Amino acid sequence: MSKKVLAIYYTQSGQLSEIIDCFTAPLIASGASVEKVEINLKHNYAFPWTTDSFFSVMPDCQLDVPAELAPFEFKEKAYDLIILGYQAWFLSPSIPFNSFMRHAAIKAILNNTPVITVTGARNMWLNAFVRVKKLIHAAGAKHVGNIALVDTHPNPVSFVTIFHWMLHGKKDKYLNIFPPPGVSDADIRHTSVFGEQVSSHLNSNNWVGMQEELDNAGAVKLNYNLMIIESVAGKIFKFWANFIVKRKNRAAWLKVFKYYLLIAFFVGAPIVITLDAIFFRFFTPKRIRAKKQYFLNLTN
Repeated sequence: MSKKVLAIYYTQSGQLSEIIDCFTAPLIASGASVEKVEINLKHNYAFPWTTDSFFSVMPDCQLDVPAELAPFEFKEKAYDLIILGYQAWFLSPSIPFNSFMRHAAIKAILNNTPVITVTGARNMWLNAFVRVKKLIHAAGAKHVGNIALVDTHPNPVSFVTIFHWMLHGKKDKYLNIFPPPGVSDADIRHTSVFGEQVSSHLNSNNWVGMQEELDNAGAVKLNYNLMIIESVAGKIFKFWANFIVKRKNRAAWLKVFKYYLLIAFFVGAPIVITLDAIFFRFFTPKRIRAKKQYFLNLTN
């Protein structure tokens, strides 16, 4: 009997659809039955975004406020493997992903089932992943694998190109100078390698050692500087979210946050990296290894 695989994901631009298609192609080729379910909200966010609409979702992202989902259904009552595709918004799981992970039907199908997480991000996905792990654990699922695809261009470059993509809806070369935004086509195609590795473990129903194989093939790469920035930024974003939701003039404070973010990105982040390099990076190797392991670990 063929293995039954369910891939659940949300996408606006279509990038995660491409990733899921490439990743699951080897599973299908090996004889597995792969069901793909694209989740949507009852009231979807418009894409491309406007600047105001994009920043308006920050507090709800950070504070895990769910939104109502559009109707969906699954063909099967149980699966041998579930693939969860998600995005990070404001260092948090996106509102659509957070919403379907809290839905009773999703929790029921995840319970006691092996799960692989797949994300396509600009480059900062660590804080979101920690919260995704907690959602998977709360659903009673078995987290057996993780794949994190990112834009590999320098941080300031990807910051500019991602906003071009979000505000114009075009994955092209901004001003004919900047590279295309998002995960590269080559990296998307490379996910078929991960699919081949997963396929062998799926067929044997043995997940031991799979994540190490995936990591060796490039499924997860940690950038030390970005890890340090996220460690600081996660706390700051949470502060801003709690502050803004208590304000009557929420829209005005969201504008303040927008300009704060620009300053923090181009001024604050380099300072944080410099201070870490002077005082910590070369003097606390055990702390650094522990921090990296925390983000690589699937169980906590």
